[in-house]
Amino acid sequence: MNALHSSVHHSAVFDHPEMGEHEDIIFAQDRNTGLRAIIAVHDTTLGPALGGCRVWPYENPSDALTDALRLSRGMTYKNALAGLDLGGGKAVIIADPRKDKTAQMMEAFGRHVDRLSGTYITAEDVGVSPDDMESVARQTTHVRGTRATGLGDPSPYTALGIFEGIKASARHAFGTEDLGERTVSIQGLGHVGFDVARRLHEAGAGLIVSDIHAPLVLRAMEEFGATAVDPTATHSAPADIFAPCALGAGLNATTIPQISARIVAGAANNQLQTPADGAALKKRGILYAPDYAINAGGVISIALAKPGGGDELVLEKTMAIGDTLAAIFERADNEGSTPERIADRMAEERLAKARSA
Repeated sequence: MNALHSSVHHSAVFDHPEMGEHEDIIFAQDRNTGLRAIIAVHDTTLGPALGGCRVWPYENPSDALTDALRLSRGMTYKNALAGLDLGGGKAVIIADPRKDKTAQMMEAFGRHVDRLSGTYITAEDVGVSPDDMESVARQTTHVRGTRATGLGDPSPYTALGIFEGIKASARHAFGTEDLGERTVSIQGLGHVGFDVARRLHEAGAGLIVSDIHAPLVLRAMEEFGATAVDPTATHSAPADIFAPCALGAGLNATTIPQISARIVAGAANNQLQTPADGAALKKRGILYAPDYAINAGGVISIALAKPGGGDELVLEKTMAIGDTLAAIFERADNEGSTPERIADRMAEERLAKARSA
């Protein structure tokens, strides 16, 4: 196998604006399969760095590096706040998942993961299927979400955490978690979003829904009596709660003034386009459930699954997402801060405590 596997010592990397406190950045290639990958290990204070592998046709390696660095840091905070004994890491493979990706390429990636001897544990992310993870697992044991290690699809656990988080948000904003008189506008009806819709419908909430895939919208209308709107209007729909469950950066200077809901709580990653957007939500009296706090159910299911075991511990940790959010909201009120800043602080405090132990 012709392969290059090295940590790069170059000022362009060390001076990268997202470099921060990253412990390791590994650039890996395999000429036989066309693999070009970057593995970023941000922090292993709490344990091995767990984070998914993303396959994406980045325009250039610089964009791929930026994505890997941002995502790996985000996993450190997500895992710390979820109470997991795991650090944060992420891998990106520069390839078109529909055209370039092969089982051989994923096996080559698995060999590079294995060389890290457990410092980084990989899992499924955008552009990666369960079958791809099985290919990776043929070359390394440092992988989660496979048939041998997992509970299957993590999305039901993500959806459960979102539902518990919405209830906690309602309790804080409205004084009750009863959703029977509430309307929720859901943007995105993928695996997670549709399951969130189902849970909300069963709890008695009225639903406004959107998705770029029309059959999913029709199904939600038929099964839940939902009202359909254009995806560009979901955030401004007349609802008590807005649940973004599609792409990130949807909370920005354009959309925030148009939001009519009192609560924003959904599954999408990186919902705030800039840090200033969190302050803008607070100024408008909108309660924001920090995305990496509320959507941690999936990573919890991947992290804590035991081969052949049940999901009792996973359910317990996922249900606790509501308690975590309640603590974040209360502290944000007491300290006059925003929920996302408090979430960051709570994760940082756990890391600091572990470092000084």
